[in-house]
Amino acid sequence: SGYNNVLKRAGIIEAGCMAHARRPFYEIAQATGSPIAQSALIEIAKLYAVERELKSLPSEARASERQARAAPILAEFKRWLDVTHAQSPPKSATAKALAYAINRWTALIRYLDNGALNIDNNPVENAIRGICLGRRNWLFAGSEAGGRRAAQFYTLIETARLNGVNPNAYLRHVLTALPSAKAKNLDTLVPWNFP
Repeated sequence: SGYNNVLKRAGIIEAGCMAHARRPFYEIAQATGSPIAQSALIEIAKLYAVERELKSLPSEARASERQARAAPILAEFKRWLDVTHAQSPPKSATAKALAYAINRWTALIRYLDNGALNIDNNPVENAIRGICLGRRNWLFAGSEAGGRRAAQFYTLIETARLNGVNPNAYLRHVLTALPSAKAKNLDTLVPWNFP
């Protein structure tokens, strides 16, 4: 529900997570050995194989290669999803897994056109794993403002990590430079501009 509110904002475009679309098929395959779930997993695995091969390419080249290599796989997968969903018992776990992918299709394939997007949000989930594991301990941040400040610090720390910067060194630099920084030079203090 939190995502739905964010997606209602102007200028926000949803990029779906293939790992979330894959998960129900995996659970069904593990529980029942369903050939339908296994077929879905095989098709999704093909997409991840393409992503592994394109990982080191620059964004523009990655988007171009995705169009050439992943788009045909996705087109066939979508056709299969639609046909299989129409033949599935409506309230079955399989039908729900198929409907999840079908209903989110536009967001799931958004990564095709933008090489900077990931096929899933696993990197983000891995980055916030520590926050999620500790959230009970941090349930009471003192106030809503305290919670917002904590979120800002987590964002800075994870952005530094994503840019290959040691968060401790970055925060030390920013907190030392900030008191004398001019407003026009604040963009030099963001993690991706760290020396």
